[in-house]
Amino acid sequence: MVGVNPTQTPDTGSRSPELRMTLDALGGLRADLAGDALSYRPLPRLAPDSAALRFLPRRLRPHAGLLPHAAIGFLAAVTFLLGVDGGGDRAPTALVTCVVPAAAVFLTLIRPATAFWLSIGSTPFVSYLSGYDGWPWTPNSFAAHLFVLVIVALRTGPRAAAWMWLITAAYATFTSFFLGMSAGYGSNGAEMLFFSALFLLVIAVVQIRREADREVTAQQTVTAVERSKRTLLEERTTIARELHDVVAHHMSVVAIQAEAAPYRVENPPPELEQAFRTIRENAVAALTELRRILGVVRAEDYEAPDAPQPTLADLHGLVANVREAGLDVSMAVTGAVRELPQGVELSAYRIVQEALSNVLRHAPGADAKVEVSHVLGGLGLRIANGPARGLVKPSPGAGHGITGMRERVTMLGGEMTDGPTDDGGYEVAVFVPVQREGTDQ
Repeated sequence: MVGVNPTQTPDTGSRSPELRMTLDALGGLRADLAGDALSYRPLPRLAPDSAALRFLPRRLRPHAGLLPHAAIGFLAAVTFLLGVDGGGDRAPTALVTCVVPAAAVFLTLIRPATAFWLSIGSTPFVSYLSGYDGWPWTPNSFAAHLFVLVIVALRTGPRAAAWMWLITAAYATFTSFFLGMSAGYGSNGAEMLFFSALFLLVIAVVQIRREADREVTAQQTVTAVERSKRTLLEERTTIARELHDVVAHHMSVVAIQAEAAPYRVENPPPELEQAFRTIRENAVAALTELRRILGVVRAEDYEAPDAPQPTLADLHGLVANVREAGLDVSMAVTGAVRELPQGVELSAYRIVQEALSNVLRHAPGADAKVEVSHVLGGLGLRIANGPARGLVKPSPGAGHGITGMRERVTMLGGEMTDGPTDDGGYEVAVFVPVQREGTDQ
């Protein structure tokens, strides 16, 4: 038989839901009002861009950071004056009955939980010393407690507001039925509970709505980041699929040539045959691995293209198709045209294609210009357009096209700049370095 250590804490999972809810609620009371009742929590200054200062002129906002402090001081002064008006001839006790409720309001500036306990704890003494015939709140302590409830609820949260109202309700019920009635006094507990519930409910609704707005904003930020990452991965996957055909073509050529090379030499030595055989085996293995990797990044609905991948020679057909779509585009090719690596030509074609698509979407009716420059160190591209014209409205975009272009340029070790032009248009400039044949990398 396994013994049970009596000092072990019982498993919380065996507790009933009602008990767990009660313990959680008591834990909330301790955290909000009891555990840090004496903690020093000064009210911070308002930031100039705070929503509470939007009603002020912009030039006054930097100097209005202490506006909440001034408001609380004003409420404390109101509480003090209410006590003075109702003090009558009881001068020795009037100072206590006026100062203590005002001090509770003023204490919310630095110790909000302490202010609540001082307000509710001093109520019977203030009522007794003032000789007021209502119970348990005098006019100034009634106002002070409402002020304290509102300020502390604003500084803490809905849970603390609920606890303060429940404690106030329990206190009002006890004093009204057991103390006030026995002494023959009237009760103003119902008024206190009504007005405090009304104020605290409004504050709780505002705070809950504000917290929900913050959570939605945070979730939208996370969603935007995740969407950006997903877009980037999709662009990279698309590039990998397209380059697969380029690399696979070259590897296939290597394998075929390695297999045919020994037959082009009469009586080749065994070492040469073995070398070509090794080259072919490595090429076939590389093709197999390439296909396996492509299968990982390929989408379920992906279909391999039937036509070969486009090159710079196909740009004229692309420009012609864009003209048929209604875009007035011109194309200029400068420099000594030469054959470039297939990956460079494919990426250059896709960059021009995406840039012209962006012009069609974001600047309908604009003029566009495509410049292809074959220079000594590589390939330069420039796609520029003027401002949108006509009645067709631009389509909104998320910048995915620019992301794809940047990925292609980065993959090739090039540089890309993009941005608006002085005439209200947009320009994309790309330079891709191309190693000349016969030189070392």
